[in-house]
Amino acid sequence: MESFKKFIEENRDEVTALQIIYSKPYGQRHLTYEQIKQLAEAIERPPYALNPDLVWQAYEQLDKSRVKGAGPQKLLTNIVSLVRFAMGESPILSPFPDTVNERFDAWVSLQEANGRKFTPEQIEWFKMIKEHIANSLGIVIDDFDYPPFHERGGMTRAYKLFGQELGNILNDLNEALAG
Repeated sequence: MESFKKFIEENRDEVTALQIIYSKPYGQRHLTYEQIKQLAEAIERPPYALNPDLVWQAYEQLDKSRVKGAGPQKLLTNIVSLVRFAMGESPILSPFPDTVNERFDAWVSLQEANGRKFTPEQIEWFKMIKEHIANSLGIVIDDFDYPPFHERGGMTRAYKLFGQELGNILNDLNEALAG
């Protein structure tokens, strides 16, 4: 999709999300949901008037072997996947939640290979954190005030489960899953 690539190139210094993607090394990018929302709005404005779902479909038609379907839920976070694919940073265009799931599995395996053991409840919390990152690009401690975390004890429970390591764990998960 040349028009999408042209949009990215022409707006790389104008749209905050694109500035972050271009200026930060892979793994040190911390995009917010609001920044991606602004990017989506910019994509849809004239003169480009691109629809991210249609851009995804166009990539799929051009090279089906390198594109996984966006699935039934068209998430705003999938724009991150579109940009990474268009920039050549990702060889496969797949829904952002799929990428987060793959990275989560790798993160858990790495932690276990390094001798860390987690309780079933900690794993349950990690999975909730993973889902939150997949849908909103990141997580901060204040997010524990909202569902589904709040229903399970919120910040108080998180601190009991992870202790002083909570902040480091969140930073690590943000970087590993959404970076």
